[in-house]
Amino acid sequence: MDVAARLALIIGLVSAALPAAARPVTILAPELPPMMTADGTGREASIITETLAACGHEAHFKVVPFGRHWNDYRDGVQAGGHVDAVTTVPAGMEMPGSRSVPYIFYQNGASVLKSSGLTVRSLADLAGKRVITFSGAPDVLPGLRAAIPSFGDFRERADQMVHSNLLFAGRVDAVLADGLIFAEYNRQLQEKAKSAGGLPFDPAQPVQFTAIFPPTSYSMVFRDESLRADFDRCFAELKAKGRVDAIDREWVARYAATVGDRYLSNR
Repeated sequence: MDVAARLALIIGLVSAALPAAARPVTILAPELPPMMTADGTGREASIITETLAACGHEAHFKVVPFGRHWNDYRDGVQAGGHVDAVTTVPAGMEMPGSRSVPYIFYQNGASVLKSSGLTVRSLADLAGKRVITFSGAPDVLPGLRAAIPSFGDFRERADQMVHSNLLFAGRVDAVLADGLIFAEYNRQLQEKAKSAGGLPFDPAQPVQFTAIFPPTSYSMVFRDESLRADFDRCFAELKAKGRVDAIDREWVARYAATVGDRYLSNR
């Protein structure tokens, strides 16, 4: 290696090791309440915001429909300005940039109406049943793709409000999704039912959530390696202080009526 190349390598290594200068960080994120709402708040938003703030950075979220956040980041879409990072990237998904440590776990499972009498301990218990889940779920939920032929009907819908609508209306037997997301859409439907006109079904019907999948971890991907290094360092510090677990407990407690003690109970 010649002197110029050696010098460039040293400069690169030193730059990566130094904290990034404090600055606003624009982040693409999917709208998945209560993880990430349209106004950039929620369980996931809180973890990211506090982690970057601990490094002196300010998070600014560009919230788009689920799935589009990956595509917009990958394609370099920068409507409204530069984008520095993307959230909610599952393990194994190729994405240009520098991947952070996993910073959040989702707990996917099966939700059914208690009145159905259906007990779901595994995907095998859904044989012959009508099942709905989020777009891309067969690539995320272990065993789902192989189980699809056994279902009586199978649908993927990006709009997860549709999941709750169809379950309460009796048009599907089970929802495969994150327990908190499912519970939040149920809450929104219950609020909607109070308005003039109401709903043609009862969204207050008791439901049963069972965590039949292992927790799913997600990472951030940053265009700037130094920002990624900052994020990992400050996340480790918040985690060590117990702050990340406190955020998780706070949000899970809000939906205890639906998820009970079954959300992330095995992590």
